[in-house]
Amino acid sequence: MILRLVLFIVLAVGLAGFGTVAWIDMHPAHPHKKAAPTIALLATGKALPPGTLLQPSDFIVQDRPPAQVPADAVRDTPANRASYTGAMIRRRLSAGALLTTDIAIRPGDHGFLAAVLQPGMRAVSVGVDAITGAAGLIWPGDHVDLLLTQNLVGANLPPTRKVAAETVLSDVRVIAIDQRLVQGASGSHTAAQSTARTVTLEVTPEQAEQVEVAAHLGPLSLIVRPSEAPKGSPSKPPPVFSGQVSPALAALDMPGQTGITVFQGATGKTEYHPQ
Repeated sequence: MILRLVLFIVLAVGLAGFGTVAWIDMHPAHPHKKAAPTIALLATGKALPPGTLLQPSDFIVQDRPPAQVPADAVRDTPANRASYTGAMIRRRLSAGALLTTDIAIRPGDHGFLAAVLQPGMRAVSVGVDAITGAAGLIWPGDHVDLLLTQNLVGANLPPTRKVAAETVLSDVRVIAIDQRLVQGASGSHTAAQSTARTVTLEVTPEQAEQVEVAAHLGPLSLIVRPSEAPKGSPSKPPPVFSGQVSPALAALDMPGQTGITVFQGATGKTEYHPQ
C-alpha cells in the first residue's frame, strides 16, 4: 500500500514537471517582437562650417521611425548622395545633424557659383587627364595644384629638354567636377560620369589667364594637396625636364656620345652603356 502511494506521488510530480516545462515553452517570458520600420536619412558625420562643399566622407546615415522623419529631410539614396556631393551648405551644421532640402545649394541650382566664389575670385573650367582626375580621387572642396606637361620644339634642343612638366597653379580650390555644375540638380549619376574630364577651379583673374594659356600648351593634371597643408601662395617649383627623370636621356648629353645601349645587367638592374 505504501509502495503504491509512493509510486503515485512520483508519477504525479513527474507529470506536473512535464506540464510546467511545456507551458513555459509555449509562453516565453520575453516574446520576440518585430523591429519597427525605419527610414534611412542623410546626416553629417562631423561639424561643418557654412560654405563647406560636401564630400562623400561627410555623409553618415541615421535610421528613424517614420513618425520622427522631418518633412524636409533628405533620404539616403544613391541619387541623393550624388546630388548633394559638391553642394555648399548655407549655415553651420553640428555633427549628426540631418541634411534638409533647404540646407544646401547644389551645382546646377540658380546662383550656385555666386554663392560659392569668394569675393574677387573667378571660376574657370579645365579639361584634365582622365586618370589623374578620376572621380573618387578629387572632390569639390579639395585643394589642388595644376600641373602642365608639354613637348618642347627647337632645332638645337637636346633630347633631355624636349619634355617638361611644371606647376601652373598651386593651392586652388575645386568647386565642381565634370557635369555636376550643370546637371547636379537632377541627381543623376551614371557610369559615363564616373571619370572626371572637366574640373572647375576657383582662381584669381590673373590665374584664369594662366589656365587659358596652359590649356593650349599641353595636357593638364591635378595633384591633390593634403588637407593639413598650410594655406597661402607657395612659390612655384622649377620645371622638371625629361633629362632629370630619365638617366637614359641624360646619358645622351654626355660629351662625345651619340647613343646608348640599355640592357639588364648581372645585378638585375638596368644599365646604360654608351655606344
